[in-house]
Amino acid sequence: MEDAMNSVQEVSVGDIVKGEVLAIEDKQVVVGIEGAGVEGVVPAKELSTLQVEDINELVKVGDILDLVVITSIGKDKENGSYLLSKRRLDAKKVWEEIEQDFQAGKIIEAPVTNVVKGGLVVDVGVRGFVPASMVEDHFVADFSEYKGQTLAFKIIEIEPSENRLILSHKAVVETEKEAKKKEILSQLTDGDIVDGKVARLTDFGAFIDLGGIDGLVHVSEIGHQHVAKPSDVLTVGEDVKVKILSINPEEDRISLSIKETLPGPWTDIEDKAGVGAVLEGKVKRLTSFGAFVEVFPGVEGLVHISQISHKHIATPHEVLHEGDEVKVKVLEVNPDEHRIALSIKALEAKPESQEEPKEVESYELPEENTGFTMGDILGDALKGQESDSE
Repeated sequence: MEDAMNSVQEVSVGDIVKGEVLAIEDKQVVVGIEGAGVEGVVPAKELSTLQVEDINELVKVGDILDLVVITSIGKDKENGSYLLSKRRLDAKKVWEEIEQDFQAGKIIEAPVTNVVKGGLVVDVGVRGFVPASMVEDHFVADFSEYKGQTLAFKIIEIEPSENRLILSHKAVVETEKEAKKKEILSQLTDGDIVDGKVARLTDFGAFIDLGGIDGLVHVSEIGHQHVAKPSDVLTVGEDVKVKILSINPEEDRISLSIKETLPGPWTDIEDKAGVGAVLEGKVKRLTSFGAFVEVFPGVEGLVHISQISHKHIATPHEVLHEGDEVKVKVLEVNPDEHRIALSIKALEAKPESQEEPKEVESYELPEENTGFTMGDILGDALKGQESDSE
């Protein structure tokens, strides 16, 4: 008898014990504490870290549970002598695991159980909180759709003694995007033509999503013709083809061009503006030696001063103004040098009395590169006479 008495384990608050389920009641479970010869009670709220409606879903008579002694409620009382908790012991183990994950920088997954003011509540065996600023890497107006989702989180802060666990989904998203960027960058090469989607438009260009990393198309690289604002020709979400001009991996910068993927304005120009063709155009610039007329977007031809009018004029400004709409006849086409010689007077009736052509004065070329030689600009007096006599 003395040996049996000595073998009885003493139970103290904080002890971890094993208890056999003897009975399951409405709001508690009665257990026998192994080695102590006494009973204890586990309230329903102390059975699990999760909220459970029916205790029978968690335990059944005969189960052996690991429990921690919360307090003594006095021996010989009807419902047992100790108050026990399985939840707190489970939570202690969870906190230890979370601490290990935190130290190792491990990413954990957990379901979102609730949406509260200021963020999300998640269940990782204990309550975790995700501040609104740590949910995504972009602004989210309504978090309700997150409830019930299982997401990946990085542990930002942990303090078991205060039941404080701060998590971040944003950090996981940013890490994944950074890895995706590096993968995409490693697959791209200068000169590649790839598919993209217009992500954002600014005054200076368009940002194109290449599948996880954005590249910039400067406004000057959008089209062959002049583009004042990217929004004039592009829309967010539009699919486009772009050519990679340069890649800067250190700064995650990619320069792109849409223009380089499009046919140039001079492509097939002989088909569009063959010799003898009559076209409509707009006077873009006036010089002392003639007028430059845009006949297609990005394609300008020269109407030499001798081809503007049958009448003698000292300067093109006498009969033309920038912005004028005119009809012109194509006299010559040189696709390789991007040159078209045009005539306005060839489409006008020749006056009955025509003065002898005067000697063409010489003019200095402007500093800009017009694509025309001095001979083109001065013209050939003899050719001018021959055209007048036609």
